[in-house]
Amino acid sequence: MSKPLVSVISVNYNQAAVTCEMVASLRKVTYPHVEIIVVDNASPTDDPTMIKEQFPEVKLIRSSVNLGFAGGNNLGIAQAQGEYLLFLNNDTEVEPGFLEPLVELFQKNEKAGIASPKIIYHGTDQIIQYAGSKGINPWTGRSITIGQLEQDNGQHDVSSATVLADGAAMMIPMHVIQKVGVMPELYFLYYEELDWCEMIKRAGYTCHYVASSVVYHKESVSVGKASVLKTYYMNRNRLLFIRRNITGLALYTSVLIFLLAAIPKKAVAFSLRREGKHLKALARGLWWNLTARNIHHHKAYTSSPTQAQEMVLP
Repeated sequence: MSKPLVSVISVNYNQAAVTCEMVASLRKVTYPHVEIIVVDNASPTDDPTMIKEQFPEVKLIRSSVNLGFAGGNNLGIAQAQGEYLLFLNNDTEVEPGFLEPLVELFQKNEKAGIASPKIIYHGTDQIIQYAGSKGINPWTGRSITIGQLEQDNGQHDVSSATVLADGAAMMIPMHVIQKVGVMPELYFLYYEELDWCEMIKRAGYTCHYVASSVVYHKESVSVGKASVLKTYYMNRNRLLFIRRNITGLALYTSVLIFLLAAIPKKAVAFSLRREGKHLKALARGLWWNLTARNIHHHKAYTSSPTQAQEMVLP
């Protein structure tokens, strides 16, 4: 089979050294036809030019404003030339042969719309972060991930269709993006890749887990104290995801469970820990959903840059 161009897109925010480690691992891939696009999301204190200095092959895009995870990736899409786009978190490192199994899936299956590799927590004794997904739990609004926190002993070595991809590493054909549209930017942070996956499936494509492709993610296995920003967007966007992707009676049931069970539980926990800023963030997330009306509007694919000011370093 031919080896079509793969565009690897990654968003950097104040982590140039970490991003360089990712690019260094990409230099070792065995797939012969790759372009690397790094979008700097207006890093306030960390100069991203070191990425270009150390890796001149990288197409570095500097946005003048922080567009969030989706907006940053969409800037990369506008510059991508590849037949397949691989969205990769900047805090990852890859196996040299991780691209071939992903490309092979799409070349063999024209209905495949999105796929993620096996994701292992970096620096652990092969502890799995992602080996497929069972979808969103309507009781909690969280994704149910297969294999999470299991040691990889080969128990998830069979590729299969799955419910959701993982935003840390996911490949999508360009023609699918042109049909479905770009990543939904109204989320800004968290849940946007899950929503995008649902959009792709509604367009008639399938989602896949590719076991023979492996990526290592530096995200901590143990979740530390959440930031106020995370509290706001995680809770705002769980409810937003429910509103955009669940219909009928299930929509009302899911919203009620979230409002009457999940939110009060969090509010009590924040109160007991005297975390007033987190309580306010929780309230602001709910208020946003009460006032947001046009939540189903979506940006179509365009090969032109978005409204953000950008500079591409040659």
